Amino acid sequence: MSSQVRLRLLPSSRCLFDEPVQVKVAGLMSRQVVTMRARTTDEKGVLFSSSASYRADGSGEIDLDRDPSLSGSYVGVEPMGLLWSMRADTLHKRLIRTKALNPHVVKFSVHEEEGRMLAEETNERFLMADGVTRVPIKDGNIRGVLFTPPGKGPFPAVLDLYTFGGGLSEKRASLLASRGFLVLTVALYGHADMPRNITEVHLDYFQEAIEYLRKQDKVGSRGVGVISLSKSGDLALSIASYLEGVEATVWINGCSANVALPLFFKKRLIHRALQFDMSKVITTESGAIIPKHAGEDPLAEEHRDTLIPIERAGGRFLFVAAEDDLNWDSKAYMDEMVERLKRHGKQNFESVSYPGAGHFLEPPYGPYCLSSVHSVVGKPVLWGGEPRAHAAAEVHMWKKIQEFFRTHLRCDATQTKARL
Repeated sequence: MSSQVRLRLLPSSRCLFDEPVQVKVAGLMSRQVVTMRARTTDEKGVLFSSSASYRADGSGEIDLDRDPSLSGSYVGVEPMGLLWSMRADTLHKRLIRTKALNPHVVKFSVHEEEGRMLAEETNERFLMADGVTRVPIKDGNIRGVLFTPPGKGPFPAVLDLYTFGGGLSEKRASLLASRGFLVLTVALYGHADMPRNITEVHLDYFQEAIEYLRKQDKVGSRGVGVISLSKSGDLALSIASYLEGVEATVWINGCSANVALPLFFKKRLIHRALQFDMSKVITTESGAIIPKHAGEDPLAEEHRDTLIPIERAGGRFLFVAAEDDLNWDSKAYMDEMVERLKRHGKQNFESVSYPGAGHFLEPPYGPYCLSSVHSVVGKPVLWGGEPRAHAAAEVHMWKKIQEFFRTHLRCDATQTKARL
């Protein structure tokens, strides 16, 4: 490495996963062209990497906030492009970063055009802010992890339904806690002593989780928020429609009907499952499939019993849809729900859709996922989206979610005192 070339990450090389960093290089020759690289390894040992060529200014400096990439994983001015453009070294892999205690470590480096490294810096991207507490939960039927922000509170309470895909993902919950929310993320199967697979879902489990969450000493909101993604989207709709104590629900790229597994409440079937016709699945050259148009139509008369009656919900909804979702037609499902609520005279919702975004909308600055193995289908699925548009959507969505919860999960300090 060259002792003259300096690579800096500002304001610090240590930050939260959802925070941007400013990448700057100094000490290069005037107008020198170099290659910037980023690489990381996920919890499964899969390597992700990106690269982009930059030309230094007359002073031998590069600033990714200002300067355009000339070629590589992306082109143009993209301050965080080295992060979101990282790709796995093998096909059909999504970055697995589920454990909140372990930081996401990214190596940034600068190289001569011939490949020799000139400078390197390590970026530690933490999933938990200082002072956030993490407590594994095994209480009654509940299996999950509770994240509590630092301080006395009161804090708004959120139930994170990152439940489908097996096991438990802590990333979104721990980041929300780092932003001032008390969050319980729960597993539905495949975690600890839970069954490896399930054939039906019971709302009673989520009712128990909500009751547990509301009893926490530092919770100040009268009800709880619920956040979902994909299959857990219809579970969130059902929770908001059938259970008490839900004030704000975030639905991300889900369905408007109960999908895949029958839904029970108090030992009674309340919704059978909308199914898929695998003959309508499109197989791509990479081997990944596109299941977008394989689902039964929930608006068809014979399937209307699968629709979730969101018009009966008393809380607020935030619907988020990616317009290039290839897993299923999230935008169409969202439009149907918006129209249905309007027909019922409801105004308890807001919606946002993102052109060019794909299915997996998550907290920002992680690698864009083109395709990965679908836990239910058992095959790789092409998720859709264009990397740059998808990355921008994640930044906007993440802010929108926090604003939505802060607005509709108002805290009352007297409620917290009453619990103490």
